[in-house]
This record gives sequence, C-alpha cells and structure tokens, in this order.
Amino acid sequence: MGPGILGKKIGMTQVFRPNGEVVPVTLLKAGPCVVVQRKTPTTDGYNAIQLGFVEFVKASKINKPQTGHLKKANAEGVKFLKEFRLSFGDGDPKPGDKVLIDQFKEKEKVDITGISKGRGYASIIKRHNFRGGPGGHGSMFGRAPGSIGASSYPSRVFPGMRMAGHMGVQDVTVRNLEIVGVDPEDNVLMVKGAVPGPNGGYVVVKRAGRGK
Repeated sequence: MGPGILGKKIGMTQVFRPNGEVVPVTLLKAGPCVVVQRKTPTTDGYNAIQLGFVEFVKASKINKPQTGHLKKANAEGVKFLKEFRLSFGDGDPKPGDKVLIDQFKEKEKVDITGISKGRGYASIIKRHNFRGGPGGHGSMFGRAPGSIGASSYPSRVFPGMRMAGHMGVQDVTVRNLEIVGVDPEDNVLMVKGAVPGPNGGYVVVKRAGRGK
C-alpha cells in the first residue's frame, strides 16, 4: 500500500447509485506513476519517496538537470514530480517501482490537493467575501473596503490586511472525498464532489488522515 498517487483532472459528471441516488463525481487520470527517488533518514534525515506522473512529454520540455535526475531511475517522460512522506505500512519502495491506481478501493476516503483556478485581480468583495457599504443613491463606498488603519497611531497599514489583489493559483486541499469508482484499465479514479483546479490540472491524491 503506497502513500498516494499523482494524476490529472479530467472533468466532472454524475453517476447513479443502485438506489437511484445521483452522485456528482470528478474523474481523475491517476497514474501510472514511478518512484523517481527514495529518501532515507540516513542520507536525507527523513523517510520519503519522490513520485513522477508518467505521461507523454517532449524531451525539450524537460531541462537538462531534471533529465539527468530522471535517468537515474529510468523514468524518462516524467514532468510532474511530488514528494510523499512514508509511514508504517507503506513498504520499502525503490527507484523505478511502479505505483498504480489499484491500491485504491471504492468507499475509501482520500485528500486531494490541486492548484485553484486563477481569477486575476479581484476586489475585497470577491476575494474575501466582504459585505461592502450601502448600495443606495449617494453612497460613495459601495464596494470599498472601509478603514484599513488608524491615522495618528500607528500611522501605517499592518501587514496581512485583507485587501484587493491577485486571487487564485494557490494550493487547495479538499479532504475526505469518497472514492465512487476505480477503473484500473484506463487509470481513472472517480471521487465524489469537486476537486480544485481546472480540467487538465495536476492533482495529488493521498489517503485521508495522513499527516495529522
């Protein structure tokens, strides 16, 4: 049993349970993956593996240092890499070992991490769910943030003040998603609910509760 797997978001659809219930699901192309590097407490100070998502990638899209790194594990054609901490029961994987989707089963819970969609420059209303000021006639600050600090003291804006700015493109983790179906032939994983990121975005799938 491995610590997790890497994949790509295909899109959303819906399936019907035997009792007729409609379930919204997200389809993920999960794996195949290969172990690119093994880290041990002796050499690196902790126990982990580096996984690579196997897909068709042009050689020109991978730089020379990473190409040499991948050749050590005979894992050419890998672009998306992520590290997984190992715990008791994860076995002793070695560079070159395959990690497949058959390690997951239906009704199992997983945590999925992806990069959220970019929304560009957004106001405090959209970015932080502020209420805003009055919207009637004569109002001068309908979508303004209001006061952001005192004038005489401390005479500055504190760091971290919630204001307008770039929204999205952040690591987002959705926890305890139920696995609805597993298709080992096509490496497709169906999970209940929504997953962060756009269609075609990379995701990291881990078993729920790891690292707590």
